[in-house]
Amino acid sequence: MGLRGAGKSTIGAALAKASGLPCVEIDDLAAARLAARDAGDAIRTHGLDAFRQTESTLLGEALAAASPCVICLGGGTPTAPGAADTLRAARTRMAIVYLRATPATLRQRLAATDLSSRPSLTGRHPLEEIDEVFALRDPLYRELATEVIEVDPLGQEAIVIRAMQLTS
Repeated sequence: MGLRGAGKSTIGAALAKASGLPCVEIDDLAAARLAARDAGDAIRTHGLDAFRQTESTLLGEALAAASPCVICLGGGTPTAPGAADTLRAARTRMAIVYLRATPATLRQRLAATDLSSRPSLTGRHPLEEIDEVFALRDPLYRELATEVIEVDPLGQEAIVIRAMQLTS
């Protein structure tokens, strides 16, 4: 888990490949379940509440699956109704890794991407809301995580190696 731009999808896919496990992308599954092309489209079409509820449902389904996998949460999945409790209950049987990046790093990474699929969470421009969203979510993510990886000083390979060490 982590905020937008922390590298959840990239690291999750690389971790899944390195470990030979399937990768479950909660945002992609939620968009598909809501018949949208991506998470941003799903939020614009169905609203944030419906999207978050769908994320929470899919998280429960992914955790109930019998086979091991790498689950990449959407940035807001831990804030979805019931998701934090679901994650707390799962802490005893799985690693929950928080890819923690500073707001400056998140802003730099997001500025280099197409922001059209990233709707505002606060009513402000996605780059302008990073500090506010970070301040709101960082304490929750730290509390839910069994492990925190400070990603700012690390490259992708180092993060994947660290995540492999933490999850084995």
